[in-house]
Amino acid sequence: MYKIARCTSNDVAELHALVNMAYRGPESKEGWTSEADLIEGLRINQDYLRVLLLQPNVVLLKCTIDDQLAGCVSLEMVHFTCHLGMLSVMPVLQNLGIGKLLVDASGKVARSLGCKQIQITVISVRTELIEWYKRLGFQDTGERQPFPVKDQTFGTPRQVLEFLIMQKPLTHENLR
Repeated sequence: MYKIARCTSNDVAELHALVNMAYRGPESKEGWTSEADLIEGLRINQDYLRVLLLQPNVVLLKCTIDDQLAGCVSLEMVHFTCHLGMLSVMPVLQNLGIGKLLVDASGKVARSLGCKQIQITVISVRTELIEWYKRLGFQDTGERQPFPVKDQTFGTPRQVLEFLIMQKPLTHENLR
């Protein structure tokens, strides 16, 4: 049974392990969302997770299956836009609908907080991920941002990378 709930400081160690496993660890290659060939290093550290949890405009959601962490996502509210990030699903559980469930829950939370749209940044060479977000109703805004190379908080790119910005309006129709 899937359960979506807000994360607390008690979840930091598990979130840290999950996010790094989903994005960069050797286990990430068991799923389809690995960045290990593109970026080296940790995706996130525990200190940064603790800081996120203290931000009044940030919500971290987790998905558990029988009380075991299966996925998570961060939501940062800026004006009337919710920035979705750190969407992570345990690699061996990918393709079970957990990511979609977390994106849907994110939209509902964002809408309840007054957001009009949800936005995400995706590494532009991640075509399979971009297509997945398009199937969920996100559209390419045409905006691009360089991947930060001086700030190694989120790892060191193995090649020149850029983010593609995608956006989805939060209407009642797309929150079902």
